[in-house]
Amino acid sequence: MPEFVHCLDLCNLFYHEVVQPVFDSGFPGLPYSAAIIGRGSEVLGFDDEVSSDHDWGPRVILFLDEDDHAQRGDALLQALSQAMPSQSGGYPVCHGIELLTLPGFLLSCLNLDLRDGIEPIDWLTFPEQKLCSITAGAVYHDELGLQALRDQFAYYPHDVWLYLLTAGWARIVQEEHLMGRAGTVGDELGAAIMGSRLVRDLMRLCFLMEKQYAPYPKWFGTAFAKLACGDELLPILRNAQLAKTWKDRERHFGAACERVGAKHNALGITEPVPFTHSSFHDRSYKMCNSGAFGEATRARIKDPDLSRLAFRGLFGSIDQMSDSTNILDNPYWRHALRKLYELASMEHPPDYGRFDS
Repeated sequence: MPEFVHCLDLCNLFYHEVVQPVFDSGFPGLPYSAAIIGRGSEVLGFDDEVSSDHDWGPRVILFLDEDDHAQRGDALLQALSQAMPSQSGGYPVCHGIELLTLPGFLLSCLNLDLRDGIEPIDWLTFPEQKLCSITAGAVYHDELGLQALRDQFAYYPHDVWLYLLTAGWARIVQEEHLMGRAGTVGDELGAAIMGSRLVRDLMRLCFLMEKQYAPYPKWFGTAFAKLACGDELLPILRNAQLAKTWKDRERHFGAACERVGAKHNALGITEPVPFTHSSFHDRSYKMCNSGAFGEATRARIKDPDLSRLAFRGLFGSIDQMSDSTNILDNPYWRHALRKLYELASMEHPPDYGRFDS
């Protein structure tokens, strides 16, 4: 094998040397877009030599409009197949071309038809790893508005973002005291599990604060290290995660919370919230005042549906609610999940029981 190159560069070469000439010679005037988006470590730019052992190599995704896809798609694929070399850039061409439409891509990725519009609640049902797959990668040619489509998903609308920040702080409030409680009864394993959950929640807050989508778990830590706060927070969070006693874990986690609280204040989305770290009631373990950051943020949500949702159903997004691959990776469930948010955000919800935030 030749010296490793990142697949986005390899695909760029493949597009210009193999794919573009087919369009120029055999399909002049046919509007299309070409890109590498969707699945794959290479889309995020995190591929390395290990990545090349499967589903990796010279390839490109082509987009035609729906009429051209139906009428000329087969002929285009045949022409591309005939022009396909065995190698490009020194690497074998194994799965070189995928031919899609923009609406078809969105349906397969998000189970979304843009003709129906995107409501704020819809954003809560889009897994971040899917939003990453749409907005990362590279566009090599664009006559169909692929980049404009990507721009629509560049980041959450402002009130959705505020709701997710509120939910992120709420998760810390709900579980931080459990770490200390487990520790006081000698359950260091339970305290460590809670500590790791809290570390992940704090990392998710940092992704939100820097308006960066978090990727799927394999690259979560790698992407976090590239955030502006990564260098400062990584060693503190690692110490919290690896602490041998709950007391040490509490100390490191409190230090991390203080820095994330300062990061919140630097955003200027609320009045400055003073950070405190005090005893939980009269017990021997402490809690940060994470709830104060969440409440201050919740008060700034203007969208009426999201505001009601922040009081009745502070579930957060699908990522804050679940880490099940079977849910996050399968857009089929999105509409069922949407009904949960619709019920919790109704102005006069049915009396199915108590709503808790």
